[in-house]
Amino acid sequence: MPGPLSSFARFVVCGGGVGLLSSAAVPLLAAAMPWALANALVTVVSTLLCTELHALFTFGTGRRPGLRQHLQSSGSAGAAYLATTAAMLVLHAVQPSPTLLWEQGVYLTASGLAGIGRFLVLRLFVFAERKKQAAPANATPAQALSAPAPSTQTPSARTTPAHP
Repeated sequence: MPGPLSSFARFVVCGGGVGLLSSAAVPLLAAAMPWALANALVTVVSTLLCTELHALFTFGTGRRPGLRQHLQSSGSAGAAYLATTAAMLVLHAVQPSPTLLWEQGVYLTASGLAGIGRFLVLRLFVFAERKKQAAPANATPAQALSAPAPSTQTPSARTTPAHP
């Protein structure tokens, strides 16, 4: 997996690129259907595309995401959407007629914070490398987490030199 700064830069490029494409696609589709439906359709497609890009490029998993990653990624995208919506609702509750500058400032700040949160969720949970390790059946949870991976070699194979 690439380092955190490299992953974050890739996350911004992938997410930002897809975001720009999405912002152009919504009005084009809205000419043929209701805006809310066009936005929902573009949101679903862009989330699927971003999950693919994040698995393959941003976090370098080396494989396409499975259903679990797609569901978790869409959950984090939904949480980001709720956070930005909540920020805008709070702004309008505090200031019923905010200026465009205030709206953009609040929205972009909320989007940035939600994006950082989404990056952390994707990096630490959705696309984190999972290694299965065997632990004795009677091990405590702490011991199970720190148990070494079982060896696939026999004891004699481990002590035998690689060449005769």
